[in-house]
Formats: sequence, structure tokens, C-alpha cells
Amino acid sequence: MNETDSLKIKTISALLYSFGGFVANSGIQFVIGIIMARLLLPKDYGVLGMVAIFIAISKIFIDSGMTQALIREKEVDQADYSTVFYYNLLIAIVMYVLLFLSAKTISIFFREPLLVDIVRVVGLGLIISSLGLIQRTMLIRKLDFKTQTKIDFISCIMSGCIGIIFAYIGYGVWSLVIGSLSNQVISSFLLMASNKWLPSVTFNIYSFKRFFGFGWKLLLNGLLVTIYRNVYNVIIGRMYSATQLGYYSKSIQLSELAVSSIGTPLLQVSYPVLSKMKDNNEILKAGFKKIIKNVSFLTFPIMIGLAAAAGSLIQVIFGDNWVPMVPYFQIICLTQILTPHYSLNLNILLVKGRSDLVLRIHILIMCIGLIGIGAVLALNLGIYGLLWMGVGVSPVVFFIASHYSKEFISYSTKEQIRDMIPTVIISILMGMLVYISGLVLPFNNTVRLSLQVAIGVITYITMCKLARIEELDTVYQLTKKILQKSNIKIKTK
Repeated sequence: MNETDSLKIKTISALLYSFGGFVANSGIQFVIGIIMARLLLPKDYGVLGMVAIFIAISKIFIDSGMTQALIREKEVDQADYSTVFYYNLLIAIVMYVLLFLSAKTISIFFREPLLVDIVRVVGLGLIISSLGLIQRTMLIRKLDFKTQTKIDFISCIMSGCIGIIFAYIGYGVWSLVIGSLSNQVISSFLLMASNKWLPSVTFNIYSFKRFFGFGWKLLLNGLLVTIYRNVYNVIIGRMYSATQLGYYSKSIQLSELAVSSIGTPLLQVSYPVLSKMKDNNEILKAGFKKIIKNVSFLTFPIMIGLAAAAGSLIQVIFGDNWVPMVPYFQIICLTQILTPHYSLNLNILLVKGRSDLVLRIHILIMCIGLIGIGAVLALNLGIYGLLWMGVGVSPVVFFIASHYSKEFISYSTKEQIRDMIPTVIISILMGMLVYISGLVLPFNNTVRLSLQVAIGVITYITMCKLARIEELDTVYQLTKKILQKSNIKIKTK
């Protein structure tokens, strides 16, 4: 078996486990989210959302692009891993100390007394999660998504049950904090137990310089992206109410759960796989083109369908307390629709070692976004103005990122759009039918939602079959293999 065939088999296997596992985990998270949302109030999610930007920024500093640098290296030794491990752990401790000392200031800024203790407890997760970063990186390098899938699945179930128990007995926002911390504890423990790697007592300054030389640009990239993505939390939490921030936070969480179920497995697998093809642009383009077409085939109908059925969906899964969340969720679904395409195009730049261009792109995008936010605030357009501004910026972000794919692998923005158009048109037609059916069907929300889902799925598959969309067969074969693997496991037990 030659190297190309071996890589193809590993890629398919990695996709099967990554995609199947992520869908399973997403399903578990979805169910847990429903139960938690019915036990808690929107305000509880809003209070935790106020902390999100500080935790996210801390995580960016802890990683500093080092794991990406390790993944793209052809050869990595024990000293390399140990060096990055000690760096991650040291920065995690430093960031926690800074958060601990800043807790009162954060609480005063948001006018929320609870944040003092919440920041100090949630911040502990930074140290805990840093302990398993190298183990996860090693698994990614080996394309071992089977082990990661098992770990994530177990962590999700156990931490979800813990969160539900505390929510049920009345711990409110603290049940979310406890659930999050337990997830990090369980995940890190399982990563260390399964990989059985321990750092050596060494810190190689040359390894550090090499990895940080690549990673510092990703650190700045991550900071810009994180600040931009979480600036809404700061604005809504400071200018409006915790309840409104709760609607926004839950909308982001639900929409990201949907889009990540498709984008994340492909991103996880595509980076190490495409890195192995980086010296052959023809093969790299062919592989990337397939990924773009398949992610479009899945993402567009899911996000448009969710937006179309949002009225019934939110009421059925979260209850009456969350009905005002519907327009938030619909707009955010439209914003998120091109997120996987944007991230995949950036992956090409990282594969080619051009993290400097990724940094340049993020600086440009942040400037555009902040100008838009400033205009919305100046014109006093409110929360909906902020949300619709995100929809307008989304295609601009994609155009900027995809521009460089033409330069490096001759896959232009125009060609990418041409590959997306068939599924975009079919998805819009399907979404219109789903939305109209939600208006005219004279049933309760549960029955109406079930019918809307059925109408959407049948319409989309039928139209794709009539239009001879080849990705339909690709997804069918992938689903078939996932089910076959599951069936084999069930029979052998």
C-alpha cells in the first residue's frame, strides 16, 4: 500500500470517528441543554456569558498557537512536547492569577455582584484543561479521533448529569459553572489516562523559539477573533440586561452546536491531513474542493432550516420562558452559515505556513467589524442592529479569507461560490417551504415542528437527487459506514 492510499484510509477512518463522535456528542449536549434550559432562567446564562470573553482570551494565551505548530511539524520529540507542556501550564497559572485579581473589577463593570466568585471558580478550569493539551495534540497528530471521541463523549455525559443535578436542586447559574468545571476535570483526566504521556524535566529553548516563532501570529489571530466574537457579550451585558444576554448566549450556543456538528469534524481532520499534502498543490486543491462542497451540502440546509423552523423549535425544546429568543436565533443562524467555509480557507494558509497572512486577515476583519459595531451604536439601532450587522459582515469575511486560496492552490472565491450555488438555491427553496408550513399548519408546536423537519428533509433530498448533487451520495456512503461500524460494535458486545 502506497503512502497516498494509506493516508486516504486514515482520513476516512478519522472522518468517520470525528464526524460520528461529534454528532453523538452534539446530540448529548443538545439534550442536556434542553433539560438545563428548562431548569434555569435566561438570566443565569447571561451572567455566565459575561465571563466568556475573559476565559476565551485566557485560553488563547495558554495555547499561543503552540499546538498548531506541533501538529504541522513532520517530526516531534519528547523535548518538544515537554517544552510546550510547561509553557501551557505556566501561562495557565499566570492567567488564573490575573483573573482572580481582576474579579472585583469585572463585577463592577457589569454591575453583577455574583461575578466575583464566578470568575474565580470558572478560572480554575484554565489550569485543569492545560494539563491535557499535549495529550490531545498527540492524538490529533496520529489522526486518532477514535480515542478523542470516546473521551469527549464520556466527559459530556458525566458533566451534563452533574450540571443537571445541581440545576434541579436549585443552584442556578452555579450549576452551569460546576458542569463546565467537571467537564474539564473529566476530559483532562481521561486524556492523561488514555495517552499515558508524562513530560520530561526539560525545557528546550530552541524548540520554544521554533514553535513560538510560528505560534505568536496565531496567538494574535486568536486574540483578535476572540475579542471580536465576544464583544457582543460585553456590549449586551453592559448596556442591556442579563436576560437579553441570556437569549443571545443561548442562541450562539445552539447555532454553534448545529454548525460545529458539520464544521468541527472537517476542520479537525482536514488540518493534519491537508498538512501532509502541502507540497502537492494539485492534490491539495482537489481535496479542499471536495471538503468545501460537502460542508456546503450539509451546512446550508441545516442553518436555513433551523432559522425557518425557529418559532416552533425554541418553544418545544426550551419552553415559554425562551420565546423572545426566536429572532435572536434566526439572525445568528444566518450569520453562522459561512463560518466553516471561512475557517477552512484559513486552514489552507496555516497548512502553507502563512500564519502571518491569517493575522493580517483577522486584523482587517476586526477593523471592519468594529466600524460596523460603532455605526450601530452611534445610530442607536439596538440589539437587532448589532445582530443584523453580523449577517452583513459574514460574506465579507468569507471573501477576504477565500481570496488567498486562489493564490496558493488556484481555488478562487468565484470557483468556490460556483461550487456552493446549487446547494444554496435548494436550501433557500427548502427553507421557504419549511417557514410557510410553520405558518399554515394548524397543529400544536410539537407536531408542527415534526412536520416541518420531515418536509425540510424530504424536500432537500428530493431536490438534490433531481439536481444530481454528487455530495448526496458522498454523505450517504459516509453515513452508511458510520452505521456499519456502530452495528459491528453492537454485535461484538
